[in-house]
Amino acid sequence: MALLSMVMIVFSVALGGPSVDTKLKGNPSLRWTFIQPGIIEAIGVISFAFVCHHNSLLIYGSLRTPTLDRFAQVTHVSTGLSVLACLVMSFSGFLTFTDKTEANILNNFPRDDLVINIARVCFGLNMFTTLPLECFVCRETIDTFFYPDEMFNLRRHVIYTTLLVGIGMLLSLWTCDLGVVLELTGGLAASALAYVFPAACQLKLSTKNTSTSILQRENWAGLLTVFFGLAVMIISTFNSLSKALDPNRIPKVCH
Repeated sequence: MALLSMVMIVFSVALGGPSVDTKLKGNPSLRWTFIQPGIIEAIGVISFAFVCHHNSLLIYGSLRTPTLDRFAQVTHVSTGLSVLACLVMSFSGFLTFTDKTEANILNNFPRDDLVINIARVCFGLNMFTTLPLECFVCRETIDTFFYPDEMFNLRRHVIYTTLLVGIGMLLSLWTCDLGVVLELTGGLAASALAYVFPAACQLKLSTKNTSTSILQRENWAGLLTVFFGLAVMIISTFNSLSKALDPNRIPKVCH
């Protein structure tokens, strides 16, 4: 369901963008600009789309015949499809709306557009079907961390699930600006999960039980990834908070 919804959203934006009213389109002279002031926040948001490390064990265990070769094949195919979807969505959206591009690209379209309204429903279904997968991982992590040696407890299971879903719902109702949410989660969490922690774990494993220095040439890529992730995390989080707390900022209005 989530995959079909994603395909519907991508095709709706790609095919519907060029046909929107000229008044809704952005400045055409900005179509081929490469770098703008929000590039650091954008890196965090894009990183958020590719953070799936926490689902790896669940995906591996769900394979009919779980082998490393099959897991690698699934990983490469799914990552490739994600890259393709992101490129099609970003290019088709920005080339049409440029400086008027909203954080939620579907908000750039008229409210009475039938195809886009179907895409909006698909977007909701996508979130509806994706949230449980994220919730399962978080719930399992919390339960394993605090009660590593205990058996399954239904009361604890229900409490964790209710709290996680309830907190997520309250946060979603608290703000109408999807851009700020994606920038904060992308800058603070996704940068750490996508760049800092994987590279740091690789560095720790590569130097464990050895006398080699962490500054050896073969570790430079890992060190560079860690510093890059830290830079994106700090700068993006600071800029996002500054933007969100700016008293002169015009708040988004929920419709």
